[in-house]
Amino acid sequence: MTGGLEVASRYQPAEATSEVGGDWFDVIELEDCKTALVVGDVMGSGITAAASMGRLRTATNTLASLDLEPARLLEHLERTTAGLDQSIATCVYAVHDPHRQQCRIANAGHLPPIRVRAGRRPELLELPTGVPLGVGGVPFSTTTVDLAPGDRLVFYTDGLVETRRHPLDERLDALLRLLDGPDRPLEEVCDLLLRTLHEPENADDVALLIARATHPA
Repeated sequence: MTGGLEVASRYQPAEATSEVGGDWFDVIELEDCKTALVVGDVMGSGITAAASMGRLRTATNTLASLDLEPARLLEHLERTTAGLDQSIATCVYAVHDPHRQQCRIANAGHLPPIRVRAGRRPELLELPTGVPLGVGGVPFSTTTVDLAPGDRLVFYTDGLVETRRHPLDERLDALLRLLDGPDRPLEEVCDLLLRTLHEPENADDVALLIARATHPA
């Protein structure tokens, strides 16, 4: 539990013998009960991807403390990525403000988060997709979405949904259907999504982060 949010997460490396890959997530406590949520995916695998991930994760944590607009933070992170040897990464960065009951989100070429609200069907958030970090030349933008107490945001990397046998839209629809049901504890939802969607032959890491808005203290 952090300021105004209940969170649950999972990380599953592509190989059982691996401890870390190119995917990462973080929950960063900020001032005024705000919370930064980040999920990212460095393209590639092995030690090189893991090393790039570590540097980007450290940079994100440092920049988050400056309370920058999400788009501005991604601009700084873009410059960090440009300094890494041939690295490209996707990333979603969000800042939750429990007092305003809002979340500001910027996307760098990543799959869109999902918002789950009581009495409504889960929805893929319509965010400007942006380009991956390391590509450059395209500005990022910040989108503000409402997040009332009880609402949930689901962040994930492509290893959860992408396969060689199914279209991505079909897999995203399956993810939305799994989230469209009775309210469950977040830990159970994480287990359900991994158990149902992640295929063992999919040689990709999975990072999953779910956040539920609570009443601010």
